Order: sequence, then C-alpha cells, then structure tokens
Amino acid sequence: MTILFHLALAAYIFATISYLVYFGNDNRKVRTLARGAVIAAAVFHTAYTVARMISGGHTPITSNHEAVSFFALSVTLGYLSFRWRYRVRNFGVFVTPIITALMLVALFSDHRISELPPALQSLWLPVHASIAVMANGFLALAFSGGIMYLLQEREIKKKKFGLFYHRLPSLEALDNLNRHCLAVGFPLMTLGIISGSVWAKQAWGTYWQWDPKETWSLITWFIYAAILHQRFTAGWRRRRAAIMAIIGFAAALFTLWGVNFILGGVHSYAG
Repeated sequence: MTILFHLALAAYIFATISYLVYFGNDNRKVRTLARGAVIAAAVFHTAYTVARMISGGHTPITSNHEAVSFFALSVTLGYLSFRWRYRVRNFGVFVTPIITALMLVALFSDHRISELPPALQSLWLPVHASIAVMANGFLALAFSGGIMYLLQEREIKKKKFGLFYHRLPSLEALDNLNRHCLAVGFPLMTLGIISGSVWAKQAWGTYWQWDPKETWSLITWFIYAAILHQRFTAGWRRRRAAIMAIIGFAAALFTLWGVNFILGGVHSYAG
C-alpha cells in the first residue's frame, strides 16, 4: 500500500519539475509529459486512498497524514476536472507545487492507521469530511489563480513584458478562473458545515459547540461569503478578488492545520 503513495509522490514531483521546465522553454512535449504525470499521480493516489480505506475500514481522513493526503488528492482531481472544461495556460505550473508540498507534509506525518473513536464511527464521516476537504481543494485552485493574477498584473503595470507576461493568461481569464473556483468551493464549504452540524447533533446532542475548528470554519465561511457578496454587489473583481482569494485560503489552511496544533478541540488529530 505504501508503494502506491510513493509512486504518486514521485509522479507529482516529476510533474512539478516538468511544468517548471515547460514554463521556461515552452516546449509542448514537456507539457505533455507533465500532464501525463499528473494523471498517473492521480491514479496512484486514488488507488492508495482506496487501499487505505479498505485496510482501515473507514474513510482515510481522520489523521494528519490522511487529511493532508486527501487534501492533495482533492486539489489534483479539482485541477483535472477544471482542465477538462477550461483551458488556463500554465495553471499546472502553480498548482502542482502546492500538491507536491502537501504530499511531502503527508510523507513525514504518521502513517499508522488508528481505530476510530466512537464519535467518528458514523456514516456522516465520509460525507462531512470529504466534502469539507474537497471544498479546500477548489479554494486552493482559486489561491493559485490569485497568485497568477497578481504576477501578471505586476508585469503589465510595470510595462516590463517579461516571462510571466508571455506565459500567463490574460487578467480577464484569471479573474474568471477565480470566480469559477469560488463558485464550486464555497457551496461545498457550506455543505461541509451543514453536514458537520447535523453530525454533531447526532453525536453530541447539539448542532454547534463553538469548538475551535467549528469557530474557524465559520470565520472562513464568512470570509468567502464576503468575497462572493462583494463580487456580485460591489463589483469586486480582478485585483481585490485575487487578494481576497489568497487571504481566504490562508484562513482555510489555518482551519485545517493551525487549529489542530495550536488550539486543539474535539476535532483535533494533532496528537
């Protein structure tokens, strides 16, 4: 089972390096290799996740290793689904390093499969946890698009049309990318919070406990709700939307990791 994880990691690293090389030399053969590596990595990674689920008897998302690994897989599948519908030039250059970084974090986390505590032995586990992590996957794509937008805008404002200007999509395309990713990620986040509340009622007798992770999930939700509200009512687009996508993703990462290791709570798997 571990070999599948290492094969996926190796494919992600190869894809990242290939995309970076392609970004520099614009060789389409290198781009084809990079795309093939991402698809291969997704296959190995999915097989690893399924094998771990079969071995543990539950959805593999209850430890730091499992959560980060599933997060990386969600970003990968989100990226591939996006690539299938839209064409955003050199998007993979900015997405694959994030996936590889997540996989390296998972690599150095404890791989042991632990028995689920009674509170987690519920059919709500795969529903709530998988939806919440998939939401973060699309928010990571919006974050990547935000970085690309700011880099491209900087080139244009300085009127120095260098490597980024010629390799990145137009500002309009990147703003649309941001909007599409948020349009998927935010509803998933909302469903994640709702399903978690229903599960909490079933497990603890109350819909909301103001546990640190619940609180930060709500804070993150309000950040993204404000982004979408301002987009459609105040005309927040382009630079503001890109910056807020980056800030929102930072909040999402703190909800995923920071809460576990700093604040603890009933949702924490830091120990």
